[in-house]
Amino acid sequence: MDLAASVDIGSHSFHLLVVQVENETIRPIDKIRDPVALAAGLDENRFLTPEAITRAINSLNKFGERIKAIPSHRVRAVGTNTLRIAKNSEQFLKLAEAALGHQIEIISGHEEARLIYLGVAHSMEDDGQKRLVVDIGGGSTELILGESFIPQRVESLYIGCVSFSKTFFPDGIVSASRLRNAEISALQELEPIVGSFKKYGWQRVIGSSGTILAIQQGVIAEGWSNSGITASSLKKLRKHLLSIGQIDKLSIKGIDFDRKQVLAGGFAILSAIFESLDIKTMEVSSGALREGVIYDLLGRLCQKDIREKTVRELINRFQIDEAQADRVRALSVFFYEKVKKDWKIEEDFHKRMIVWASLLHEIGLFISYSQYHKHGQYLLNHLDMPGFSLRDQQCLAFLVRSHRRKFPLSELQLLRQEDREAMRKLGVLLRLSVLLNRVRNSQELPEIKITVNANLISLTFPKGWLQNHPLTSADLATESKYLINAGFFLQYS
Repeated sequence: MDLAASVDIGSHSFHLLVVQVENETIRPIDKIRDPVALAAGLDENRFLTPEAITRAINSLNKFGERIKAIPSHRVRAVGTNTLRIAKNSEQFLKLAEAALGHQIEIISGHEEARLIYLGVAHSMEDDGQKRLVVDIGGGSTELILGESFIPQRVESLYIGCVSFSKTFFPDGIVSASRLRNAEISALQELEPIVGSFKKYGWQRVIGSSGTILAIQQGVIAEGWSNSGITASSLKKLRKHLLSIGQIDKLSIKGIDFDRKQVLAGGFAILSAIFESLDIKTMEVSSGALREGVIYDLLGRLCQKDIREKTVRELINRFQIDEAQADRVRALSVFFYEKVKKDWKIEEDFHKRMIVWASLLHEIGLFISYSQYHKHGQYLLNHLDMPGFSLRDQQCLAFLVRSHRRKFPLSELQLLRQEDREAMRKLGVLLRLSVLLNRVRNSQELPEIKITVNANLISLTFPKGWLQNHPLTSADLATESKYLINAGFFLQYS
């Protein structure tokens, strides 16, 4: 049985989805939801508290036990808004990955939105209509416009049911003034995107995930709606919330205890979305982030990796010299294959990084030749790159920054500790490949031998070749000085 799993480390709940894969289709066979309330464990300085970390690790230990037998390449775990903003997220990740037994990716808000749309799209019929998809999470809210399986516009706003409940209803008291203040705050966050969203338009509004699902269950159970969430049913829920006035005393069919604790914040956000976008009715989808992660993972397993498409689109968008990029890629991969065992950089992740960095190393030229490696680093750190985690983008940006001039050791310290040594070595391979392709003509390159022994790198050229290529010889002499500062010794003959 071919199994795959996704783990959604959300700001309110943690979700595990295990599926059976048959002919590129999935059949869910197990689900676990744990209301960890991670966002509620952020202190005033944006550090996760020890109590929140303990809750999270206990949950991930359970998840890890369930998916222990599933190979790592068939598991994808993602962290969302709380891990994006927590100042001690790197320390948390070490504990979390040990508990889960698998790597955890922190994804950007735009990547989260893309994956949510993918999950929703696969859970519904493809009717060719324009869709507005809304997902209210614990720490962020995603809004996506799209058609079929293609998201056209994605937005991630820093408003979530946990953070809003904590800010506006800290003691559980729900008054008219508090509720309106929360709605106004959400309206302010929504304001910059309302015009462009309305201009694009939509034919169906679809909600996903816990908050919206809980509100739908509540309004249907109370008889305020026959299907989905309507504007009138939200008005009735609002009236009910204010009449009770206290979350602990609230009793609505279909809404469990842990969801009730963040209902007021989630309701305020949903109410503001209905108000600002003039929504009359919203369907609710069973698909969400965890399903989107599964489908994205299946794409990678079936050679349909969205990241490859993203790189190709960047090459076109930023007018990168594709022939030169491919020359650098070919030599970088040649070097990588020769040294990966000795340097212990044999993971698939390492090869992907050297390939993508080679293809994108000149992206900064779109801005200016002067310091284009720094421009490239900035672009790759800040661009919306579908399929890439924040770790992917940070490592890619570092490699592009490191491919010329002084080796950026200070930038290396900004990466996750476990990535630093591998990126230092991959950076050197990219530098050498770029240097040896300076004339931008692959026919100029002879057969080159490369060997490594710890931090010693040896390049061997055919006899007399360097004497006949004084520019390359001079470049290698300069490079050997740069590499000494990076802790490497380059010898060539």
